[in-house]
Amino acid sequence: MLRSLYSGISGLRSHQEMLDVTGNNIANVNTVGFKASSTVFQDTLSQMTQGAGGPQTGIGGTNPAQIGLGVQVAGVSTNFAQGSAQATGKATDLMISGDGFFVTRLGNDTVYSRAGAFDFDADGRLVSPDGKIVQGYSATNGVVNDGGGLTDIVLPLDAAAPATATSSATVTGNLPSETPVNEVLNRDATVYDQNGTKHTLTLAYKRTQDGWSVSASNGQGTAATGAITFGTDGKITSGATLAVGDITVDMTQLSGFAGLNTASISSQNGHEAGALQGYTISKDGTVVGSFSNGSSLAIGRIALATFANPAGLEKTGASGYRATANSGQAAIGAPGSAGVGSLASGTLEMSNVDLSQEFTNLIVAQRGFQANARIITTSDEVLQELTNLKR
Repeated sequence: MLRSLYSGISGLRSHQEMLDVTGNNIANVNTVGFKASSTVFQDTLSQMTQGAGGPQTGIGGTNPAQIGLGVQVAGVSTNFAQGSAQATGKATDLMISGDGFFVTRLGNDTVYSRAGAFDFDADGRLVSPDGKIVQGYSATNGVVNDGGGLTDIVLPLDAAAPATATSSATVTGNLPSETPVNEVLNRDATVYDQNGTKHTLTLAYKRTQDGWSVSASNGQGTAATGAITFGTDGKITSGATLAVGDITVDMTQLSGFAGLNTASISSQNGHEAGALQGYTISKDGTVVGSFSNGSSLAIGRIALATFANPAGLEKTGASGYRATANSGQAAIGAPGSAGVGSLASGTLEMSNVDLSQEFTNLIVAQRGFQANARIITTSDEVLQELTNLKR
């Protein structure tokens, strides 16, 4: 049989694979996190009809004569270029800006993905649409354990922010200098003990000949007294702090001008225990819980994986990848660390398929298929002529 007949068959087979790859790219044009693939061709083994000859005295060298035996698909490569961003406004929709893959668990299998369309399930675990559980680092009392092993990212719906005892309070404003001697100005504020129980911190400012005397009570049976004075410029000159039990009262911002009675306990650093009310996911992958007492604590941090050769990953379906011998082992790190992209919450990475390029590839594959089909028909006509030699 003619060699061209088999070359044409290999061309049909190879261009059919190119059509398959192109068709898959077009089909996934709207798939979140999809990465387009491309087909790479290479020629097959060539048949030697005449070997090369070296130059000799009186005769020059000759080149080898080889006839190719067709084409084959060398490989299907994946393009991991960044896809466009689509804003969704949903906090659990995440996009990796830069390199990296989400680490997910499906049973005992670890699957990597660029698709960040996640949600919380009934157990509070962050999962993909097909149930794969997102992995990351746990947090204890608001501190993320980056050096620990990977675990499921869980939003504990019954989580509570611990109470914090008040250790400092700040007094600001002005005590009027024209206040009559022996007149008392009372100022109160709510403070908390280590169990989160509310108490009332009371400060009583009594006008004296030289300044003010201060009597304080923390509402738990502990009292303290002190004295403060102001200079001619209205700024405090002595008695700027007062210790009432475990609470240090800072009065350095008090002033003693005339005409203003604005002194108040403007802030204190304690709070009661709080229930989880909401959450946010930051650029570094930290899941931050917002609690009813106004505090914010880290609940966990999403981890990302990078590979020495991402093109060596094996597609597992459902927008997932599995590590192979040629991808290298996964290097796990927190978003934003060296070589790892950051996260954008409320945004999804769309497919990086370029439709104009894919339709062009479709035309090229179709014409290549037609040309190779013409080789087969032409070879058939030649064979027909040969069989017609004997009638």
